[in-house]
Amino acid sequence: MECVILDSLGQLGYDGPLSEEKALLKASEGGLSSPEFVDLCRWLTSRLKPLCDLEESITSGPDDLSSLQVEVSGLLRELHCPHEEAVLGILQGSTGNRKDHLKLVLFLSSELQAAQIVGSRRAHEKHQESSVCQELSSICETLKLQEPRQQEAAEVFSQIQNKVEKLLKDLPNASAGKPVLKKSPSSEHWEKLRNINKVLSSEYECRRRMLIKRLDVTVQSFGWSDRAKVRVDSMARVYQPKRHNLRPQSTVGMADLLAAREDICNVVKTSSGSSREKTACAVNKVLMGRVPDRGGRPSEIEAPPPEMPPWQKRQDGGGGGWGGRGGRGGGHWGGGGNWKEGGWNQGGQSRRGDYGGHGGKKGRFQY
Repeated sequence: MECVILDSLGQLGYDGPLSEEKALLKASEGGLSSPEFVDLCRWLTSRLKPLCDLEESITSGPDDLSSLQVEVSGLLRELHCPHEEAVLGILQGSTGNRKDHLKLVLFLSSELQAAQIVGSRRAHEKHQESSVCQELSSICETLKLQEPRQQEAAEVFSQIQNKVEKLLKDLPNASAGKPVLKKSPSSEHWEKLRNINKVLSSEYECRRRMLIKRLDVTVQSFGWSDRAKVRVDSMARVYQPKRHNLRPQSTVGMADLLAAREDICNVVKTSSGSSREKTACAVNKVLMGRVPDRGGRPSEIEAPPPEMPPWQKRQDGGGGGWGGRGGRGGGHWGGGGNWKEGGWNQGGQSRRGDYGGHGGKKGRFQY
């Protein structure tokens, strides 16, 4: 139990004297009679009170044990503590029951963790609500409508729809294009579309993280040269702002599906004339000089000979055996041997007298 308590306290940011196991066990022996134990309970309660709107708190110390017991009793009653026996033992002053005191700390720390999780979720929901309100305000501002302050959501969306339909009628024919989504999806279809988008976004994020990592490594390699080492700061000032704007998360959502038009299905190559009109630059006109031939053409690659010759019966007279494909410079193997159907031929001369032309030393490695 003490290990779980220490982990919880570490996650909650506690760095007091009871952050070590021995000190915690020693203080839990004394319970409410230990100043360190009471300080820990007071620290947890002070952070728990604003999150749960508690009325009770711990203000007394071990010198006023009766008042302290009353405060602890009221606090645990307000929090609906399930450890009734442990609470009863603490209030009766059974200071030797270390397990009950540890249960009290574990309960308070668990309640604080749960309150922080619930509070963070509420803050996230409020942030989402505020972002939605900001987006609606931006839409109304763009369409020159009144800001949706006290209006209901249905009324605001009705005004936006009427305004958009009116603007579309004033546009030339086929200027906006036809939507890709012809029918209004049902709730089941929307759920499937969200799942598909979730999978695609996860795949996109993985690929984008890989590309960003490659970019970081490439830019880092630029600083290895002697000329670049003295300009590391200037390179960082140029690169870091651009790198900071690169986000691996996908920003494509259901709104993009609704806004997609039929022209999105027309795939245009990046090398086409219409695309190159906007992407062409002076670097494209620079011609590279002559570069060394690196090969790699499959049509010019020959299959290597087998590493082992086929099994053959031993021939009378010796001298056969392993052949060589040409002696290496000062090497031990015979030279001049060529592979033919049925095994190595009997040609070639050795560069050393003690090695046969094809089979190493005479009589060795023979079949």
